[in-house]
Amino acid sequence: MQRAQSQILEVEAPIRPSHKAGDLQWQDSAITKVHRSGLKAQRACCIWFTGLSGAGKTTLANLLDETLYASGRHTFVLDGDCCRNGLCNDLDFSSEDRMENVRRISEVAKLMVDAGLIVIVSLISPLIEQRQKARELFDQDEFIEVYVDTPLATCEKRDAKGLYKKARQGLIPNFTGVSSAYEPPKNPEIVLHGSSCPDELVGRILRFLGERSERPALVSAPRST
Repeated sequence: MQRAQSQILEVEAPIRPSHKAGDLQWQDSAITKVHRSGLKAQRACCIWFTGLSGAGKTTLANLLDETLYASGRHTFVLDGDCCRNGLCNDLDFSSEDRMENVRRISEVAKLMVDAGLIVIVSLISPLIEQRQKARELFDQDEFIEVYVDTPLATCEKRDAKGLYKKARQGLIPNFTGVSSAYEPPKNPEIVLHGSSCPDELVGRILRFLGERSERPALVSAPRST
């Protein structure tokens, strides 16, 4: 592989083949994810919370974010509801649009990881196919799937937004767990029981991240577009 001397950093940056998508070309930067992560003294990754509505994903994602931030880490939370208000506000809840919703958030998460951040995604993402496509965007060992395994009955009892009640009344179509399927992960990195103490659950994630930081990074082949 040819190499070019970076004019910004005193390192050599690899010249990768251009990957074309129509008339577009993927352009790599001389400043890589490794540089950006190193500057932040952390190992970038995507922590992907999946589970039913009301499982506790957002609560855990925000608590994890606060805990990591307090320890000096550079983080960002991509919450499904928040993204529906901006990035994905043109999408409905049809099967096709739900796939597109997950795809957009996955791509944003990938860009943030490339920027050296620890990205925390809180998204129902009900289908195994959706989550697998998200995983494939990232380098090996960079996508951490966290399944918040909370029984449907518990989620319905919580129902802070009143969504389950409306779904049972037929007012919300394609509602996950009621009129639309949720496919639990087959082999997630972490399984959390959503009825447990949030502090204890976040502690489990932190221990996982600590063990991960001691392992060498596994880098996949260059991305193609």
